[in-house]
Amino acid sequence: MDLAERLVALMKANGTKCATAESCTGGGIAAAITDVPGSSEVFLGGVVSYANSVKEEVLGVSPDTLARFGAVSSECASEMADGARRLLKADVAVSVTGIAGPGGGSDEKPVGLVWFGLSSRAGTRTEKAIFPGDRAAVRRAATTHALGMLSAACV
Repeated sequence: MDLAERLVALMKANGTKCATAESCTGGGIAAAITDVPGSSEVFLGGVVSYANSVKEEVLGVSPDTLARFGAVSSECASEMADGARRLLKADVAVSVTGIAGPGGGSDEKPVGLVWFGLSSRAGTRTEKAIFPGDRAAVRRAATTHALGMLSAACV
């Protein structure tokens, strides 16, 4: 049983509903979850907010957050997760925003940097990771990490 299958089974057992807010993974987390038969019982939906305008207008990320901290930040990941949970009326929501590469990185925010948000009734927290490899490897690693965060929140 893979990580997404375990997540769906755990959420079914707990009666938990989840949602996603994705940027650099481009819907990969939602795709992994919905690859699992029966996931419609637990997965409400997701927002692929690749553009900052979608982060703001759909998920409710503050323009001030984007101006002060950027889209790849703890603050943005937190607001994305909160926005997805609120918008989709989920028990838990995960968000991901990062720099998958090959370009777009800087000394402060290198290629492979990904911020994650997790919003639940218990509050919202963020995590940061820097994944090695090419664009596909960063996106796969970020998807796996997000699935793990959702699973941990459902225990």
